[in-house]
Amino acid sequence: MEALDYHAEERRKAEFDVEEMKVVWAGSPHEYEMSDRVARVVASDPVFRKDNRTMLSRKDLFKDTLRKVAHAWKRIIELHLSEEEVNKLWFYVDQPAYADLHFGMFIPAIKGQGTDEQQEKWLPMAYKMQIIGCYAQTELGHGSNVQGLETTATFDPQTDEFVIHSPTLTSSKWWPGGLGKASTHAVVYARLITDGQDLGVHGFIVQLRSLDDHSPLPGITVGDIGMKFGSGAYNSMDNGVLRFDHVRIPRNQMLMSVAQVTREGKYIQSDVPRQLVYGTMVFIRQKIVSDASCALSRAVCIATRYSAVRRQFGSQNSGPETQVINYKTQQSRLFPLLASAYAFRFVGEWLKWLYTDVTQRLQANDFSTLPEVHACTAGLKSITSSATADAIEECRKLCGGHGYLSSSGLPELFAVYVPACTYEGDNFVMLLQVARFLMKTVSQLGSGKKPVGTTAYMGRAEHLMQCCCEVESAEDWLKPSVILEAFEARAAGMSVTCAKNLSKFSNPEEGFAELSADLVEAAVAHCQLIVVSKFIEKLQQDIPGKGVKRQLEILCNVYALYLVHKHLGDFISTGCITPKQGAQANEQLRLLYSQVRPNAIALVDAFNYTDHYLSSILGRYDGNVYQKLYDEAWKDPLNDTDVPDGYHEYIRPILKQHILTARL
Repeated sequence: MEALDYHAEERRKAEFDVEEMKVVWAGSPHEYEMSDRVARVVASDPVFRKDNRTMLSRKDLFKDTLRKVAHAWKRIIELHLSEEEVNKLWFYVDQPAYADLHFGMFIPAIKGQGTDEQQEKWLPMAYKMQIIGCYAQTELGHGSNVQGLETTATFDPQTDEFVIHSPTLTSSKWWPGGLGKASTHAVVYARLITDGQDLGVHGFIVQLRSLDDHSPLPGITVGDIGMKFGSGAYNSMDNGVLRFDHVRIPRNQMLMSVAQVTREGKYIQSDVPRQLVYGTMVFIRQKIVSDASCALSRAVCIATRYSAVRRQFGSQNSGPETQVINYKTQQSRLFPLLASAYAFRFVGEWLKWLYTDVTQRLQANDFSTLPEVHACTAGLKSITSSATADAIEECRKLCGGHGYLSSSGLPELFAVYVPACTYEGDNFVMLLQVARFLMKTVSQLGSGKKPVGTTAYMGRAEHLMQCCCEVESAEDWLKPSVILEAFEARAAGMSVTCAKNLSKFSNPEEGFAELSADLVEAAVAHCQLIVVSKFIEKLQQDIPGKGVKRQLEILCNVYALYLVHKHLGDFISTGCITPKQGAQANEQLRLLYSQVRPNAIALVDAFNYTDHYLSSILGRYDGNVYQKLYDEAWKDPLNDTDVPDGYHEYIRPILKQHILTARL
């Protein structure tokens, strides 16, 4: 059978309606139709080609990015796209660019932290891209520790201005996307100093470049920080360095929704609660979780399709070799990643609801859920981005040697995605924030205050730690109640153990530092419980198509039991399962892989990614991999000539023995 036919045959095996699964993945029929329409608009436009990205020089790559953003903006205007269609268009253009930070961070920062007057002034210009903005927070010397930022904003009452200054080398703004070459403005985070008092970090709108000729304004030193990991990858983004030499801005360019400085230099807290600024943070983190499901599903789609095409070993009597997707070792590495993609998708949907809920509560001065939301978004950002980065690399390995080719799409995908483990909070720092919340929750258990939301299970901590899961056979692991109880008992047991160990230290902070590794593991257990529980909740909704729901149940069980297998030591050490029950979980997991196998191609087809978006020869929809790999090789610039440049200078002298050897 020709490779071209492999995927068609695989699709005939599917036990569910792929079109119905596409709707479930998209979130709604409207989302599916809109996304599909925009994806095809981008895929059919030659300006948005991506196959040459890795062969471009840095300057050509950046100019290509500028061209694509300009063309995208032109198409947005011509097609009268809605805001959600615009977001989808940027997604499918799929090239990191300054517009990502302009729309994703600059505008939300002004919306979240600016007064009504400031929003009326700046947002219309920003939405029309009459100004281009970035988010200048991270410095050369400080990233996750925002309170340690060194840039200063000193109020001068004589001129009614703030003086923005970089007092040290390490106070240089470093890493902001879009800063290096494109941005005209930035939301700059600096230490507010007025009347000799340091009042902590606040945001300021600062113009960086002339709107006439784009040259840096006086006192501004700005540029790109240089090449980053990968070939094309994130190098299409102009991550920048920025220094201020006593740059003056009007007082009203301090973002003043939660605090302001008067004409006399007096610092006044606004009637608007300071907690409202967390709304922007929650929005960004829930977006990162959604991005994780997209990146992971993309990698899994490539690896799954190629695994069905690739044949190695196992031939008998001159018959065809075995498809690598049929090997249990391949399934045990690939199918948990497929299940994870769906799990992250559904927890991302829940986070969107959570963002809406907490925003409404904050506007009503209800801050009761804020600590939980902060911990929840921090933890899910951490575990989903870490798991996705690791999974993309695993998918590359699952594709064998061909996965190392840029044309596989996987090396570039990894290089583009992996910064997510660091930006918006280092993942381990995020988990330690979750751990602090968990320790506070445990400490309040004896006070009669019942935990709510994602920590409600902590109210049953004593019961969970005393009972063992009711698993007598491998099939019992298919019961949602059994899975949930096991994950709750593990998470509760690890948190309570950490709390007990912390109580042995006279200095709590010293104990927290000493036990930080254990606390991180407890935070991971809590966050994995959230993902599992939200997947189970998804299955309780009205899902069209019996076959669709059945496949989602299988994937949910694969995800949960894979985590049991991976963290078996945690489950056994907390006493929530026995070694025998752990072995039964592994037995059931192997059986589940066999149920995923006939549907694997259809499950990745449900992501509805065009070949243009996937940008992978190995992940082609039609499976015609080998011919396209061969054709692609001849497009490399090294193959423009049969005899390479440098032959006469460097190869011929060796071949002709014209290089004299020195005497020893």
